[in-house]
Amino acid sequence: MKKLALFSSLLLMSVLFLAACSDEPSPEERFAAYTKLWNKQDFAKMYEYLSPETRKEISADEFEKRYEKIYTGIEADQLKVDYKQPKEEKDHKDGEKVSLSYTVDMSTMAGAVSSEHKATLVKEGEGEEENWYIKWDESYIFPQLEAGEKVSVETYPAIRGEIVDRNERGLAMNGTVAEVGIVPEKMANESETVKKVAGILNMSTDEVNQKLKQTWVKPSYFVPIKKMSNDNSATLEKLLSIAGVSVNNTEERIYPYKEATAHLIGYVGEASAEDLEKLKGKGYTASDVIGKRGLEEVLEARLKGKPGGKIFIKTEDGEEKVIAEKPAEEGETITLTIDAELQKDIFKQYKNEVGSASAIDPKTGETLALVSSPSFDPNKYIFGITKAEQKALEEDPKKPLLNRFSSTYAPGSTIKALTASIALKNGVDPKGSINIQGKTWAKSTWKDHSITRVSDPGVPIDMEKALIYSDNIYFAQKALGLGKEKFTNGLKAFGFDESLNYDYPIKASSIGKIDSEGRLADAGYGQAQVQMSTLHLAMTYSAFLNEGNIPAPFLITGDKIEKKIWKENAISADQANQVTKMLTQVVEHPKGSGHGIADLGIKIAAKTGTAEIKASKNADGTENGWFVAMDTEDPELLMAWMTEDVKGRGGSHVVVDQMKPVLKKYLK
Repeated sequence: MKKLALFSSLLLMSVLFLAACSDEPSPEERFAAYTKLWNKQDFAKMYEYLSPETRKEISADEFEKRYEKIYTGIEADQLKVDYKQPKEEKDHKDGEKVSLSYTVDMSTMAGAVSSEHKATLVKEGEGEEENWYIKWDESYIFPQLEAGEKVSVETYPAIRGEIVDRNERGLAMNGTVAEVGIVPEKMANESETVKKVAGILNMSTDEVNQKLKQTWVKPSYFVPIKKMSNDNSATLEKLLSIAGVSVNNTEERIYPYKEATAHLIGYVGEASAEDLEKLKGKGYTASDVIGKRGLEEVLEARLKGKPGGKIFIKTEDGEEKVIAEKPAEEGETITLTIDAELQKDIFKQYKNEVGSASAIDPKTGETLALVSSPSFDPNKYIFGITKAEQKALEEDPKKPLLNRFSSTYAPGSTIKALTASIALKNGVDPKGSINIQGKTWAKSTWKDHSITRVSDPGVPIDMEKALIYSDNIYFAQKALGLGKEKFTNGLKAFGFDESLNYDYPIKASSIGKIDSEGRLADAGYGQAQVQMSTLHLAMTYSAFLNEGNIPAPFLITGDKIEKKIWKENAISADQANQVTKMLTQVVEHPKGSGHGIADLGIKIAAKTGTAEIKASKNADGTENGWFVAMDTEDPELLMAWMTEDVKGRGGSHVVVDQMKPVLKKYLK
């Protein structure tokens, strides 16, 4: 029995000894736990794993801030500290120091950084306090880093890509501008200087004083007040004659075509807090500029480029230990199909009138011009637009900040060519005429609706005459004869109610609600709720020059221009040819609404349009004038223009007269 009791005691002691051994701290487990905290960037808890000797060298606060400052400065992301814990751990029972291998990978502002490390763990403490601790030093952050050294960064900003037209004329360029500033200590009389500078720069004295009173300003500092074009030599000379005023040259974005391309190209500005939130994770900082409008905004990702940088350690003797370096990548230079001179000439013809215009190559689908009038000078946003200038733009009744070429409007009689096409497609005889007496017509079943035409030619009206005289009653009757389904399906074949797959956001043209015979009749001649953009109108007319097909529109050129079809067989080739011949009579016939351009001596097919705009049926509304014109013998230019408020000024003839000089210049 005594032998049995002794054996039991020895067995129990062995079990307790093994249990005690299994509870001994393991350096592998300790370091695995440490790397988990590191991957979470929980620097406060990481500090608890440092050896007592290390903690004498660096405080918890210093340790935490050191990591945070370096990782923030180098824009560390996707941190991965990899330590592969062995499945079978070594017996470290008699050891006091262990070396373990690990790797650190991260992405930074200077590119990917990858390094291999050795961690030293030491066993310290007694009894229950005994454990394995990290013998930390600066090399754990970067192998090259030594005590007392600092990690520095240098950024290489990306050059923003430029936007040019089809002939490589600059539309959005990186150029040099004059930066006007004041050195406070050199002013002879502060209030007098501020007053003079404000007057010349079209600023208020408060705006100038706000800049001079910024917290960073010192008497000897150059304080930027406003930027301006170097072309304004007379103004710059006047400013430089004032004591205390200096002018520096600085690189900025410039827009050579100013108002003519403002809505198309847009402008850049400093990234706002809202912008940074929206672009989070895409490498933007508060010091970056981003596209604010137009193609500058739409093509931001392609124009921005990729900034580079260098992460390095500067030693006491001035040498550099480079940790990572990445060159900046320049943004893409984007070539548009736009003809900048055509764009400028179209804009010039509007003479600050309200309207929109589009020009395309009808054979290829290339966009040659997209104009919105009135407009604004985007350079003012680069130079620093004043509060007074911004207020004037916002309060201008003509709304120069509104982009009209991306909007839709009632197309008026320009839709009649489409109604004629749909009628032909559904078997209507173009020679069949209707005899209408007077200027007004209504179905006998209509109680409160009628169709009015501009004039009564006193002869039966067939399809060609209906286009020549722009007869509302003829096309209203044709829409009624087709019925809602055939008429709307015909419009959809031309791309109505369908978004454009296009390089610039253009509102889709829409048919609207056709819930009565009256609305169907009105839609047949371009009223009711039918809405079109000038670009889509131009595209629909291109079908007449492409055997009934509509090319896909595009705005940005690639390595090779490839014609793609957007709408195939909107009408047949024969029907397209018939409509084209009728539209040439709109110009050539003495009574044609487009006869005003007949003396150009060019074979042009065209159609005018006048859309009535009123809040209610009995309201006294206004009118928008339209004109679409295309060269039929050498079809490289097709234009659709719209001008608002032409009532009492000649209606659509206003637009014919506006377009005529451009047709003369570009078609002859």
